[in-house]
Amino acid sequence: MTNKATSIKLFSLATPQMRAFHLTWMAFFVCFFAWFACAPLMPVIKGEFNLTMSQIANINIAAVAITILIRLIVGPLCDHYGPRKTYTGLLVLGAIPVLGVAMSQSYESFLFFRLGIGAVGASFVITQYHTSVMFASKVVGTANAAAAGWGNAGGGAAQALMPLLLTAVVMLGVTESMGWRVALVVPGVLMLVMAVLYWKFTQDCPDGNYSEMRAAGVKVEGGKKGGWGSFKAAATNYRVWLLFVTYGACFGIEIFIHNVAAVYYVDHFGLSLKSAGMAAGSFGLLALFARALGGIVSDKMAARGNLNSRVTLLFILMIGEGAGLLWFAKADGVAFAVIAMLVFGLFTHMACGATYALTPFIDPKAMGGVAGIIGAGGNVGAVAAGFLMKGTGNIEQTLTILSALVMLSALCAIAVRFSLAADDEPALAAAA
Repeated sequence: MTNKATSIKLFSLATPQMRAFHLTWMAFFVCFFAWFACAPLMPVIKGEFNLTMSQIANINIAAVAITILIRLIVGPLCDHYGPRKTYTGLLVLGAIPVLGVAMSQSYESFLFFRLGIGAVGASFVITQYHTSVMFASKVVGTANAAAAGWGNAGGGAAQALMPLLLTAVVMLGVTESMGWRVALVVPGVLMLVMAVLYWKFTQDCPDGNYSEMRAAGVKVEGGKKGGWGSFKAAATNYRVWLLFVTYGACFGIEIFIHNVAAVYYVDHFGLSLKSAGMAAGSFGLLALFARALGGIVSDKMAARGNLNSRVTLLFILMIGEGAGLLWFAKADGVAFAVIAMLVFGLFTHMACGATYALTPFIDPKAMGGVAGIIGAGGNVGAVAAGFLMKGTGNIEQTLTILSALVMLSALCAIAVRFSLAADDEPALAAAA
């Protein structure tokens, strides 16, 4: 593909590259807001359905389990149909369970719709795919990390805003039992609005839409067979699976914290629902700059060194994440817990950004497959953490064990190293 943007003109919507950049992070923000909208309301929902800790663990697992499959699928779908059609379809179909969860009348029905909502987490793969095909190698790390980071902030916004929205609805005279249902309708409607905007104002790549390009005889990487060739190529690359593990240890932990933080602050420190939501929300809102910072630092280090400089950065960030998570698990007061969470969160978000600053260089001709498999790793990590919590029955103990596993996963990060000269990275990226 040609005409990739070599700079990020943040306040411009004049080019297809910048329209894609802004609409991808906006769509991702809405999807993450919807994905985690239930989490800060779980203390209320827990009372509504008399949920046990085991049932809450099942709900958290359901919220991320289906995303593994959908992330594996949407990467190749992007290769074949293009990110514009794929994202629009995900937004429309994903809105159905988001609206459906508000009508739940039992633990079983809530669990079913929560499972369905997990599909919207696959929006991350489309976001990273779309920015990867729009931006050139010297800025792709920054573009990927910024779009993902600002989108990820939707999870933090949900933590902070959903309790406030519930409070506002209750103040209008609605019962709390009905209020959380009304509040959960909002993200579903936002997804449908975003689907219209994405369809109308984006295109698949700098040169146009894939369907039109193929009709004109222009070759598009990924082929015409659904992009499964790119998936197979990615699946045979050992570096993809190493990053699958490391992404599970950074983004997977991020998802897990989103799902349990509010309950942890309420049960462990006795905070109110509103205060717990604000504390938990601060972790997600770090993504507004921290994930982008990971991509920016990765691009800067690569410019001064080589592709392995990106690998070294990821290794350092993973070690920092593990140490910060241990501090958070052992914090004996709410103030120290929040500080520890912010420190640990900074390393976690930066590690996520550094991972996807490296991803476009793994196999540029199989970008959809690479993005999908590594992205699915994040959800595998979250599911594993959910099962660990179900086994221990204790969030603090789970966090302690996870901190050790995160530091071990840093070994996978350093093992990604390339035998490339410093000037080989642009040439590798040019192959896309």
